[in-house]
Amino acid sequence: MYQKILLKLSGESLAGAQRHGIDEGRLAEYAEQIREIVVDMGIEVGVVIGGGNFFRGLSGTDKGFDRVRGDQIGMLATAMNSLALCSALEALGAKAKVLTAVRMEPIGEFYNKWRAIELMKQGYVVILACGTGNPFFTTDSGAALRAVELDVDVMLKGTRVDGVYSADPEKDPTAVCFALTSFDEIYAKGLKVMDLTAVTLCRDNRMPVVVFNMDKPGNLRKVVEGQSVGTIVHY
Repeated sequence: MYQKILLKLSGESLAGAQRHGIDEGRLAEYAEQIREIVVDMGIEVGVVIGGGNFFRGLSGTDKGFDRVRGDQIGMLATAMNSLALCSALEALGAKAKVLTAVRMEPIGEFYNKWRAIELMKQGYVVILACGTGNPFFTTDSGAALRAVELDVDVMLKGTRVDGVYSADPEKDPTAVCFALTSFDEIYAKGLKVMDLTAVTLCRDNRMPVVVFNMDKPGNLRKVVEGQSVGTIVHY
């Protein structure tokens, strides 16, 4: 069983069926799954959430946005999602704190590795907003960086699909889901897991990744317990 994890959630998943903004039902489901492993199981948890349900910096460049400003808007989108998750967790009786990679007090505390570790030990869900705080990096890269910095046991990537597939399962019905793969196979086969910066960071720092379907209630607990759910990416 994993004792200390970094959970990466996509902003698009928070949108649910409405495909934009925040679906309150989906948010509550995610919060309950996280609350369960922290409050009931005593797991130390850090969370990184994307912002694609509001804005994606890279896509903004196609509409005339400067890339740096576009990525900064994306960082603000992750902060909005982080605040929403923090509120949802607190409503369920869990302790949560938002730390941001760019200064925006009092919206969240400015990120500090040692502060994050301290809070996680105290039973807080530490929600890490604004990615790396720099443009040209995705929130997957931000999650990989925080996972390595905080020395967690594993990085869990919660998605809308059951794991890593040979092709996009939402587009190709013949796609096969792998139970186990490696970072080298991701490179060789061009598998869509995370951007290559995040893959390299995890591989070089020997940080395993589990990709699983977060939209199925109970899956997070199963992954933390070490049950055969999703795809394990090993180094």
